[in-house]
Amino acid sequence: MYDYVIIGSGIVGTTIARALSRYELKVLLLEKENDVANHQTVANSAIIHSGHDPEENTLKAKLCVLGNQMYETLEKELDIPLLYTGALVVAHSSEQDEQLKILYQRGIANGVKHIELISKESALTLEPQLSKDITSALSLPSTKVTFPWEVAFAAMENAMENGVELKLNSEVVAINYEQNNYHISLRNGNSIKSKGIINASGVFSDIIASMIETHVPYKIMPRKGEYFVLDRRVKGFINHVIYPLPTSAGKGVLLVPQVHGNILVGPTSEEILDRNDLSSSAQGLAKIVKDAKLLSPNIPFDRNIRTFAGIRASSTYKDFFIQESKEYKNFFHVAGIDSPGLTAAPAIAEYVVSLIKERHELIEKANYNPIRKRLHMFHHMDLETQKKLIKEDPRYGRIVCKCEQITEKDIIDAIHKPLGSDTIKGIKKRARAGAGLCQGGYCESTVLRIIAKETKQDVTKINYYDLNTPILLKETKVKP
Repeated sequence: MYDYVIIGSGIVGTTIARALSRYELKVLLLEKENDVANHQTVANSAIIHSGHDPEENTLKAKLCVLGNQMYETLEKELDIPLLYTGALVVAHSSEQDEQLKILYQRGIANGVKHIELISKESALTLEPQLSKDITSALSLPSTKVTFPWEVAFAAMENAMENGVELKLNSEVVAINYEQNNYHISLRNGNSIKSKGIINASGVFSDIIASMIETHVPYKIMPRKGEYFVLDRRVKGFINHVIYPLPTSAGKGVLLVPQVHGNILVGPTSEEILDRNDLSSSAQGLAKIVKDAKLLSPNIPFDRNIRTFAGIRASSTYKDFFIQESKEYKNFFHVAGIDSPGLTAAPAIAEYVVSLIKERHELIEKANYNPIRKRLHMFHHMDLETQKKLIKEDPRYGRIVCKCEQITEKDIIDAIHKPLGSDTIKGIKKRARAGAGLCQGGYCESTVLRIIAKETKQDVTKINYYDLNTPILLKETKVKP
């Protein structure tokens, strides 16, 4: 019997897991996929927003501004990457100048720090590659950039170190409430009993809610966004996050410098029906190019190394829906977490804990440890340390991924971490082997063999990512 089962291991579910791990509770996180942070968290703009955009007096506004501030603590405690970029929202006409003033006032009302209206000349001094057609800009120095799934991994690892359990490949198919407890049925045939449930299942949250609620008070309206990823050789082309003026469809096509040196360009914003539709389209990518050139006419799209799409969990509620069920006690909805969900995640976690505290007294663990350290990658070490490590273990000196300078030992460490992985994409997400210019064309086969050796599996058993997605099916070159 668990005190709480969290459904969904995105940035919201994992930060809630970490927040609950502070207390004397038995907590389980269920994830239907073969890895943590594999849906909305793995495919977004990676921005820690300032809080200038959400409507005043909403949960989005309150938790965005608070979450932005909390990331600086997370950087120290969880050793997560954080890039202090600042941001500019640019206008292109006198009419848009007036809209920027409204956005400025909203930011002031929301408590955004150091927000400032600046001239065209000041904006171009900060970012010379901006279009010369801009007329003014809104400066947002508190904006930052992180790497979303690295934050989710860090939060989950720390939660596990403090006693939270994780079950992957555990899709919830039914929930029943009997004798003040929840009985959760999984597609794999297992069942779980819990005193409480926290539904943090992203674009599937209304589906999960409908398994227990007579009337679900929101409906998820999935919205797809497509992106370009520019190679890290473009680092420095822009150094701030660049926004156009937001519209009802979202924040628009953005330019986003990334912590590993890449630049993201996107997203589109398209309402869809299929919650698993991660396809890119010629039409969508063409729209990105057209809209992005309004921000900067010389974007080096010739340095594109891949495209991808993500799905945002927008809802009919028009705000974050974070409430206890009106029908079932101790069932908490954490739904409609679209932008700025990544920013707000740590604040959402504390807000959920506060709701639980209204119902139950929570006792803090005497031995809770908020500190987690990430892998110290070989290419980030100083030369003397590198020489010492290679002498101790030659695997440190074997470069597997030339694009990202990832060594065999880096990959082995990523396999065996508490939240390690034995899949190709899982290692790419953890160690960045395959994340560079050639996108794994050079190193993927070597990574596969390292995984097979370290996990004592045949190479034909190594999955790309999901279950039953083997890279190799059989030997084709055999001796006669």
